[in-house]
Amino acid sequence: MTDLLFIILGLVLLIVGGNWLLKAAVALSLRLAIPKIVVGMTVVSFATSAPELIVSIKAALDGFPDLALGNVVGSNIANLGLVLGVTVLLGSIDVKKSFYTTDWPVMMLASILFFVFIYFDGVLEQYEGVLMVAFLFVFLVYLLRFQKPAVEDEMPEDDELLPLYKIVLFLGLGGVALWGGSELLINGAVGMASAFGVSDRVIGITVVSVGTSIPELAASIIAVIKKEKAISLGNLIGSNIFNLLAVLGITSIITPIRVMDQGLLSSDIFWMLGISFMVLPLVFIPKGLRLGWRDGIVLLGLYIFFVYTTVT
Repeated sequence: MTDLLFIILGLVLLIVGGNWLLKAAVALSLRLAIPKIVVGMTVVSFATSAPELIVSIKAALDGFPDLALGNVVGSNIANLGLVLGVTVLLGSIDVKKSFYTTDWPVMMLASILFFVFIYFDGVLEQYEGVLMVAFLFVFLVYLLRFQKPAVEDEMPEDDELLPLYKIVLFLGLGGVALWGGSELLINGAVGMASAFGVSDRVIGITVVSVGTSIPELAASIIAVIKKEKAISLGNLIGSNIFNLLAVLGITSIITPIRVMDQGLLSSDIFWMLGISFMVLPLVFIPKGLRLGWRDGIVLLGLYIFFVYTTVT
């Protein structure tokens, strides 16, 4: 009963936090005169990736490396399969050229870099973490200086310019609400999953990863409802990049992460690479530079199949 209460309270906090974060992100993009997708890929992505960072560092330090790795790999799969799938089912997203010239390639490069670092020796070493964080820093500098909007803004006229103190307040409250909501949700979900005797890897790749992807889901659905699709797509792509380069990079700098359950290397990591790659052809098929409800069904179907094969 306590676990169920944690899950419900966690969801409420995540939805409220997602709304606050979105308000702050839109106002920040206006105040700094930078594209909303850049804000989505930096400020919003970092805030919604905070739960993954906290969970992964704590799991690695507590001696549960599979929970740390499963959390990030599972979150990246959930962000694109579950979150993006649900988001485009609610409303199509028109995509611009810079999505496939910058944003998607960087996500794939980050995914491949992680794969190369961990697949052959089963360990993410400290120096590899330093290289991942350095790559993230270079990407962020490029993004802030050169990135152009990758998504059309449908309703620019309804954007609200907030005073700086309100932006900081909404960012702070949104981030804290997302973190607190994720903590409650994870505690409740892991408590329920552990009762069924599920392994660390399976808990990490399914329950915890979905729990830590709820902030992205909340922020993206709210963004779509409010016609802020640039923030929605940028948040998801940016979050996957942050998860790999910042979350696993910083965690492995603090303590090397060793794979314990080989299922992560024989199955999960290939699912992550596959679903990350799938987003590109879906952007062009059936209608060029658009993600629509058909793509949502494909992504959601892939995610459901992934969870089914992992749990059974």
